[in-house]
Amino acid sequence: MARPARDPELSELLAEMPLNAELNPELLAQLRQYPSPPFAFAGERREVTVPAADGTPIPLTVFSPADPTPGAPCVYWMHGGGMVMGDRFAQIDIPLEWLERFGAVVVTVDYRLAPESGGTTLVDDCYRGLLWTAEHAAELGIDPARIVVAGASAGGGLAAGVTLLARDRGTPAVAAQVLIYPMLDHRNDTTSSRQFSGTPDTWTREMNDFGWRSVLGGLDGAPVPGHVSPAVAEDLSGLPATYIDAGTAEVFRDEDVAYATRIWAAGGQAELHVWAGGFHGFDALYPQARLSAEARRARGDWLARALGK
Repeated sequence: MARPARDPELSELLAEMPLNAELNPELLAQLRQYPSPPFAFAGERREVTVPAADGTPIPLTVFSPADPTPGAPCVYWMHGGGMVMGDRFAQIDIPLEWLERFGAVVVTVDYRLAPESGGTTLVDDCYRGLLWTAEHAAELGIDPARIVVAGASAGGGLAAGVTLLARDRGTPAVAAQVLIYPMLDHRNDTTSSRQFSGTPDTWTREMNDFGWRSVLGGLDGAPVPGHVSPAVAEDLSGLPATYIDAGTAEVFRDEDVAYATRIWAAGGQAELHVWAGGFHGFDALYPQARLSAEARRARGDWLARALGK
């Protein structure tokens, strides 16, 4: 199929990166050997664990500004990696920008990965970490009314799922959700999904199929819940202010546009940006590129309005 072209600057940068068309257990094992890149942070860092529903310890890392302000906003972060790889420090530079700009406390969660864990485990782990964050708001120095749920790629899909769970269970309060090229739809059959199939890319339809099969195997054939695959959630009313972005040259483009459209149809408020020439993960991989800087700036400006900054 014809497909939108990549942004020229980003395309040139991507030319030096090894790409794959498919993902399999052998390649996944290799990719998991690479740690998240190092990051700079000036402030206080704290490690905690929270028990999952089955008692498994879920690691969380709390990043606080060097000069914290009582009643600070909080960003609860979920990393990307197709639900099969990555750790709580993947793409962490994105929320740490908001720590520096807004004085936000950042909490990032190491949810369990598929295929070793599947079904509802990943989103349930994330929800347990969010509950802990809200319950310890005073200790963390955060305003419980200004907790933002955010994530990129698989983390964006988990952020959407956690926000649905919080709405349905009535706790905790979520002030806003930031869904960065989120992985929302296990059906994997949109036009953009089919466009980005069969050739190497940062994330393809085939890779997406591997990720979803890894998660859904844990359901043992049961219907897929909306908090696992948010695109199939029947009701998107009552959600907090939402920011969604994606690139035109990526597999998640159409499911992300559809999710924003359904929030509007339910009477909710969503801001949607589709960046011309952006491929999956473009601003995380190449933050120095012009399009990446524009995407990050737009995201931060929206968050400033949402937080009243």
